[in-house]
Amino acid sequence: MNNSVREHREAEGLSQGALAEAVGVTRQTINAVERERYDPSLELALKLAGHFDRPVEDLFWLDGD
Repeated sequence: MNNSVREHREAEGLSQGALAEAVGVTRQTINAVERERYDPSLELALKLAGHFDRPVEDLFWLDGD
C-alpha cells in the first residue's frame, strides 16, 4: 500500500515523534508506515486521516490505483 503520510506530516512541520504522540502510537510505527514497511490498522489509518483532516483515500491507496 502506498501512502503520503510523510508529505502531510512535513507540510505541518511535525516530527515523527509529534505525529506518533498525536495519534497514540510510537515514532517507530510512524517511521514504518512512511517507509511503506507496515500497513496501518484501519483504526490508525482513520486516526491519521482525522489528524490531517483529510479523507483516508488521500493518505493511503493500493498499488496501481
